[in-house]
Amino acid sequence: MSILKTTLTILFFVCINTNILVAQEGHPLEGKWNITIDQEGEKLPSWLEIRHSGNNTLIGRFTYAFGSARPVAEIEKHGDLFSFEIPPQWEPGAANMEFEGKIVGGGLEGTMIYVDGKTYNWTATKSPMLPYYDNQKEGKTVKLFNGKNLNGWIMKEGNQWAVIDGILTSSKSGVNLISEEKFQDFKLHAEFRYPEDSNSGLYLRGRYEVQIADNIGLEASSIYFGGIYGLLTPNENAALKAGEWQTYDITLIGRRITIVANGKTVISNQNIEAMTGGALDNNEAAPGPIMIQGDHGPVEFRKLEITPLSKG
Repeated sequence: MSILKTTLTILFFVCINTNILVAQEGHPLEGKWNITIDQEGEKLPSWLEIRHSGNNTLIGRFTYAFGSARPVAEIEKHGDLFSFEIPPQWEPGAANMEFEGKIVGGGLEGTMIYVDGKTYNWTATKSPMLPYYDNQKEGKTVKLFNGKNLNGWIMKEGNQWAVIDGILTSSKSGVNLISEEKFQDFKLHAEFRYPEDSNSGLYLRGRYEVQIADNIGLEASSIYFGGIYGLLTPNENAALKAGEWQTYDITLIGRRITIVANGKTVISNQNIEAMTGGALDNNEAAPGPIMIQGDHGPVEFRKLEITPLSKG
């Protein structure tokens, strides 16, 4: 090989490696961000992930106050500003949601144009690291449902939840049920059933929904039975027939979750990257309640027990 060819080859690989290093260094926007949208007097928890694709393009995922994580095809940079837009998911109307923001200190702030054309402000902080530990110490098991009444639960206006023949029952769509006590790391045992075509869920720390739904026979999906809604897909769909009693045994330490559904491990030691739609808040480092979704379809529980975990 001639000296010229050798030199050109070396320069080529230097350029390639330099581009890879630049991409690996990332952009200050990159990472996972917990967003709070100030919308009509409410503080709505949302989430944004920004990462690079190749040398110059930023892409991501976004979760609004409801629905599932959706892809962001491109996040455009305009000097100190960035912007992106996403089509509606469960939002009313056909207009895209438009976001613009900038880095302020160690966080982000910006505006959102909603599907109805109204503009709202938002702020964001980096999603926290939540540590995992192997050596676990079990605390005293707590019966979230005592089999008699709704003691220990926060009931909102329009509550439809009742205890019928020893069964915690939501017979129609209404409001969610939130435990008074809050938990950090834990093991949760739940026994539940639902009628045909129903849909419910368990929110861990009030932030991460484990889907409960009549999806028997369907291919496993993050939005079906046993999934972390829109984020983690079970390795199989372990749902039983509607009307049968079913079980979840869930272990959550930091972000790492294991779900045993009807005796089958369907998610094993996977990280939950973000809040799911419908989260109560985005203060992920803090303990949170168990919330049962009651604003979708009917569901019943005959047992709900939680065992707190701590580092041994």
